[in-house]
Amino acid sequence: MKDFDKDTLGEALAKNTLDDIPKPKSNAKEIVGLVKSSGRVTGYQLSDGKTVTKEEGVALAKEGEIKNVGIAHRKDTEYLKSIPDGTESNNLGNLPSISG
Repeated sequence: MKDFDKDTLGEALAKNTLDDIPKPKSNAKEIVGLVKSSGRVTGYQLSDGKTVTKEEGVALAKEGEIKNVGIAHRKDTEYLKSIPDGTESNNLGNLPSISG
């Protein structure tokens, strides 16, 4: 068995947890902040200043309107996750939070 780069293997495994990785449009927005209520993510702040609910964010990502995210689910709820790239600083969980 060949030696594998642990970071590359970790990224591949993390990508497998995503249900879908939509192809973003050229003018797609980025998520720059998380909208939280009682410590739970309820929405996303986009690079154009707009805030959207989790559901709206998932729909926009599916349409290619948000870049650098994949879609995952927990039980019956879909949500957005960062696409693993080996950089921790751009993960959604590391973005600033705003009250929702």
